[in-house]
Amino acid sequence: MKKILLIASLFLVLGQWSCISTQNISKQNQNMDSDKMTYLALGDSYTIGEGVEAKDRYPHQAVEMLEESGIAFSEPKIIATTGWTTDELKKGIQAADVNGKTFDLVTLLIGVNNQYRGRPVDNYRSEFRQLLEDAIAFAKGDKSHVVVLSIPDWGVTPFAVNRGSDQEKVAREIDQYNQAKKEITEEMGVTYIDITEHYRINGMKPESVVSDQLHPSGLIYQYWAEKLVEIVEVMEF
Repeated sequence: MKKILLIASLFLVLGQWSCISTQNISKQNQNMDSDKMTYLALGDSYTIGEGVEAKDRYPHQAVEMLEESGIAFSEPKIIATTGWTTDELKKGIQAADVNGKTFDLVTLLIGVNNQYRGRPVDNYRSEFRQLLEDAIAFAKGDKSHVVVLSIPDWGVTPFAVNRGSDQEKVAREIDQYNQAKKEITEEMGVTYIDITEHYRINGMKPESVVSDQLHPSGLIYQYWAEKLVEIVEVMEF
């Protein structure tokens, strides 16, 4: 009987030790994750990565590249949905669980659907400015930690060619939107990345699009991530 009680007591002690060890490991993991910086990516299909796996989205690729450079970020918080315009992104932000939260890095890429739906550039100017103000607020008011990406020219894609889109018209309007975006971004002291010209050269290639022949592949997002990483690597955190 004494032997049975001794074994039972041993199992009880081991069980308690295992529970404590598991709790400690869990706390250590939480602490390790809390030491990482945070990243909020705002946008539309180009940010959520329509047609690609999460790991191939440009925010995720950027975080992985930064990790290799010794700059640790937790998994990006993405507020983006395919088809969103500026006003819809604004509503999406309001609906998301980010009120009062701040982030170490914020990116903003929005506008292609405004152009696609034929909305006025002046309307875009107003709504984009509001979104950029929100982005700066999310970055703790630090403009140097906000990055804006230009709008890609979807007119070069196989999708646009196959449907007989007026590619010159699309390009002209995308330029107008990007000009407005760049002016506002620079006026507000935020970094602007031009990804449009690279996309115009590479966006029509078979390896550059997903199955819908419209949205970028992970290969294109890799270039965007590389451009973003170049900027983040020289930021002061």
